[in-house]
Amino acid sequence: QVQLVESGGGLVQPGGSLRLTCEASISIPISRPMHWYRQAPGKEREFVAAIGSAHYTSYADSVKGRLTISRDNAPNAVYLAMDDLRPEDTAVYYCWVAPGTGGPASWGRGTQVTVSS
Repeated sequence: QVQLVESGGGLVQPGGSLRLTCEASISIPISRPMHWYRQAPGKEREFVAAIGSAHYTSYADSVKGRLTISRDNAPNAVYLAMDDLRPEDTAVYYCWVAPGTGGPASWGRGTQVTVSS
């Protein structure tokens, strides 16, 4: 089973930027979509963004135009560029890979993003 490790979280002021990275322990076939989710305190985990084959991307309405998902050409990493961050973006951000060639679905352990002045 692939292991996923997120990094890049931290404390940032409103309007600031961060870039999250999710590194996989093995190369992930392009046919296996990779997603970012987030979970704020007291709330359920929610979908943030996804990237699939042919660079297909999808975003939650709340982050469109501010967050950008991308993926390595040697696909063992997925990134989330976060601009114009808002306090409501504060959450633990998790990486997820869909089941497919090479193994089952897998979650990372998350990285904390805090947006506060």
